[in-house]
Amino acid sequence: MKLNPKEFALDRSRQVAPQILEILRSRILSMGLPPTTVLSRMSLQSEFNVSQTPVRDALIRLEEEGLVEVYPQYATVVSRIDIRNATQAHFLRLSIELEAVCRLTLNSAEETATALEAVLFRQKRVMSPETYDLFDSLDKDFHRVLYERADILGLWSTVRRQSVHLDRLRMLNLPMPGKLEQIIADHQAIVDAVRSADAQVAVAALRKHLSGTLSIIDLICEQYPDYVSR
Repeated sequence: MKLNPKEFALDRSRQVAPQILEILRSRILSMGLPPTTVLSRMSLQSEFNVSQTPVRDALIRLEEEGLVEVYPQYATVVSRIDIRNATQAHFLRLSIELEAVCRLTLNSAEETATALEAVLFRQKRVMSPETYDLFDSLDKDFHRVLYERADILGLWSTVRRQSVHLDRLRMLNLPMPGKLEQIIADHQAIVDAVRSADAQVAVAALRKHLSGTLSIIDLICEQYPDYVSR
């Protein structure tokens, strides 16, 4: 799941600190930089060929987001996954998306199902360990459709900011046997329920899907004890 640094070329016509922030955030969320990884500021300056200031600014932002812990004069370390934070993010997603799918099923069932199915079609084509990053990106696109269709897209960025620990937890869950197939099956069930204009069934299908990772939280913590904080 590690990302190749060469995939990220800095655009020197723009501020570099936000770009470095985006790159490091992507690596952390994809588990390319797993919890407890020590980040060397000197190494980052060398990799991106920049001074210490943009690296420092990027790390400060990552600390604010809870993705790194900075120990002055010592080290910067990728934070452990905060289970309590992930649980709260899950509650937030449930609250918003269950209401959204309920309304959409009642008001624009066919159009919403068609939009969801277009993303699902693409997701089915990347069900491979070699394409976890793309599969996960399309998973987010699938849920983003609900926000777009419900005209609450402004909440999407809020949910994404609050979900960094939940996202990392999901990346530990993806490689588990049958997980990709289960996600596809869940998405298909959501599409079918929305298309049938059955709000109750659609809500039940979405609730089951969103609860997948947290339903096996104890197993994940047992397999990755050094990666999590409870």
